[in-house]
Amino acid sequence: MNKVICIVVSLFVITSLTTISSAQEQPELGNWELGIKYIADDDSMPFLLNEDGERVIEFYVHNTQMFEIEVSFTYDIPFDGEDDGPESEKIQAGENETFSLAIENIDVYNFAANTEEEMKITASLVTRAGVQVLIPENQEAIADIKIPTIFSISVDIDDPVGPMNAGTDMILRVTVSNNGNIKDKVGEIDLSDNCPLMTLDNGLEKLLITDLEKDQSTSADLKITASQSHPRKNCKLEITVHSNGAMNAGSSKITDDETSITVEPPLSKPTGNEEDTDDEESITEVVDTNLPSSGISAILLSTCLALFYVNNNRKKC
Repeated sequence: MNKVICIVVSLFVITSLTTISSAQEQPELGNWELGIKYIADDDSMPFLLNEDGERVIEFYVHNTQMFEIEVSFTYDIPFDGEDDGPESEKIQAGENETFSLAIENIDVYNFAANTEEEMKITASLVTRAGVQVLIPENQEAIADIKIPTIFSISVDIDDPVGPMNAGTDMILRVTVSNNGNIKDKVGEIDLSDNCPLMTLDNGLEKLLITDLEKDQSTSADLKITASQSHPRKNCKLEITVHSNGAMNAGSSKITDDETSITVEPPLSKPTGNEEDTDDEESITEVVDTNLPSSGISAILLSTCLALFYVNNNRKKC
C-alpha cells in the first residue's frame, strides 16, 4: 500500500514539473508581434503620399518573451518607390519598440490621383537570447499607400518674332498645359502690361472652357494693339493663370509667364503739302526740258539786226 502511494505521488510531482517547465518555455516560441501604427488605428485608411512622393510610416515589434530577440526587416514598396528603414533591430524582453520607415522617390505625377496600392513589411526572427534561430519565424504587416491629387497648370507665351509699330497690332499664341495627375482647366486669367497705350484684346476665353486631361494642352491667340501715339518702348507683358481644380478644392495653384514687346514709331506717310510740292517740281522739270528759254545775248543780237534792216530800207528810199 505504501508503495502504491509513493508511485502516485512521484507521478504527480513529475507531471507538475513537466507542466511548469512547459509553461516557462512556452513564451520562447512565437511570442512576439509585428504591427503598423495605422491612422486612427484604422487599418482600412491608406497612407497618403505628399507631392514629393514621400511618407513616413511607423511600425512596432512587441516582444513578450523572457529573452532578447533580434528581428530583420524587408520592405515591399509600391509605385516603384524606395524604402529607408532599419535592416534589423534588437528588442529586449517585454519591450515594445517603434521604428520608422520612410517611403521615398515615388513620382506621383506618373500615377492617377487617388490610386492605391499595397505596401508590405516582413519581419524575420534572427536570434533568441543571442542564439541563432533554426526554425524560421516570419510575420507580415500590410498597409495601403495612396497617390495624392495634384493640380498643376503651366502657361507659355510665344515670344514676338520682332518689334511692332505704333498704330499696328500683333498676335501672340498662349498655350496652357495640364501637368497634374487629374483632369483640370483654367479657372482665372490675369493679364498685365506696363504700357498704358497698349491694348490687350482678351481672346483667351477658350482656355476657360476647355477641360484638360492629364498631360493635355490647349492654345488661344492674344491680340495686342499699340496706339498711333505709342512712343518707342520695350513693354513687358505678363499672364497669370489659376487652376480651376485647386480653386474648387479651396487651395491655390498659380502659374505665370512673361514676354517683352518692342514698340517702334509709326510707319512714315507723305503729307498732302509734300505731294503738291512733288507735282509742282515735276511740272517745272517738264517745262524746263521741252521749252528752253533764250539767253540775253540772243535777244540783243536780234534787236541789232532789226535796226540794221530798217536803216538800209530808209537809205534806198
